[in-house]
Amino acid sequence: MSLRVKLDQAVGNAEMLLLAGLEKLQTGRVYNPTRPELREDPYPYYRELRENDPVHRSWPVGGWILSRHRDVTAILRDPSFSSDERNWSRFRRLSARNKRAGFPDPYESERASMLRNDPPDHSRLRNLVNKAFTPRAVEQMRPRIEAIIKELLDPLGAHGEMELVRDFAAPLPVIVIAEMLGIPVEDRDRFRQWSDEVIRTLGDATLEDRHSSERAMEELGAYLLSVADERRREPRNDLLSGLVAAEEAGVRLSENELASMLVLLLVAGNETTTNLIANGTVALLRHPEQYRMLGQEPDLLPNAVEELLRFDSPVQLTSRMVTEETELDGRRLRPRQQILLLLGAANRDPEAFPEPDRLDVRRQNIRHLSFGHGIHFCLGAQLARLEGVLAFRALVERYPGLELAGDQVEWRNNSVLRGPKALAVRF
Repeated sequence: MSLRVKLDQAVGNAEMLLLAGLEKLQTGRVYNPTRPELREDPYPYYRELRENDPVHRSWPVGGWILSRHRDVTAILRDPSFSSDERNWSRFRRLSARNKRAGFPDPYESERASMLRNDPPDHSRLRNLVNKAFTPRAVEQMRPRIEAIIKELLDPLGAHGEMELVRDFAAPLPVIVIAEMLGIPVEDRDRFRQWSDEVIRTLGDATLEDRHSSERAMEELGAYLLSVADERRREPRNDLLSGLVAAEEAGVRLSENELASMLVLLLVAGNETTTNLIANGTVALLRHPEQYRMLGQEPDLLPNAVEELLRFDSPVQLTSRMVTEETELDGRRLRPRQQILLLLGAANRDPEAFPEPDRLDVRRQNIRHLSFGHGIHFCLGAQLARLEGVLAFRALVERYPGLELAGDQVEWRNNSVLRGPKALAVRF
């Protein structure tokens, strides 16, 4: 690591400490997602923020933190708020630091995912893959997903216990998205490893995390592009062949856009569904009467998945950039400020959900924000829902006496994606 990069890192750390101190001085509170207690259970802190400072001025964020359901929903549905990080006042300075540390600018290299693009680029990229994720297309996958679940759980029957993340929640979505893309069976384990490395850049990543993630992204992108080259020569009936051939208004994906799209599909389709199944299992086993209810009334499963997504969201936060001066709750939001949207906090807002800290698989009108809202609503929401319903159906049918094998759950060290590192269960 060069002296300049070390200096950049030291300056950046000092700057964040100073800004956090200013935030504490000005507001009486500081949003620090790295606090250990927020890994274990962030919801008491969310409640305090939502009740006492719902439009929270944050200097480390370079803008605002919102925690109420109505505010988060309004920002997500308003196209004047941008997902493009180039509209953040600190982007140019951070980009310069990143380049000195050896990280490419994703916008200059066409590697920014559609999650971080606005229309018309977002629309062009999303339209290329929309057809693969329509409700009808997803429903056609039901028999294969059921078969994969059986293949994963059958060998565990005689053991009486399993590590649910490793044995079930993690491999299921990897296999499903790999088969959708047409990736060989022998490469699934590498897919999962790459995915685990790529997400290390989310949240409070160290410089080492970011370099590891960048290497994984390069390796994964190169691998996927090599498979794409095979599909150009010999197309098949899979999503990757469709992306290679797809055109929207006569414009194909560039090579870097294709690689970025494929990485996004893998990581987003993998991590969120893994955490849905794992978080949902933790919640149900901590509320065993709800778990038993699903075994007795399996028709509740689709509704239960929505409640589990609300109760402990796999994705805890997202962000937008202010492009037009506006007012919110008496606060002036200025152009080029960032807004951090706490989806997990919004999902526990009592204004939107009566008794929000109570898990209720019979709850009605569950307008959770775990899949986002507006034009960036999760592309794979229908697929995640189907995988969740089928996964929980298999668990309650096969293991009516399922229980946690320990009192403590160790949560992953990530402030954006929430889920356990491992989950030992007995049956």
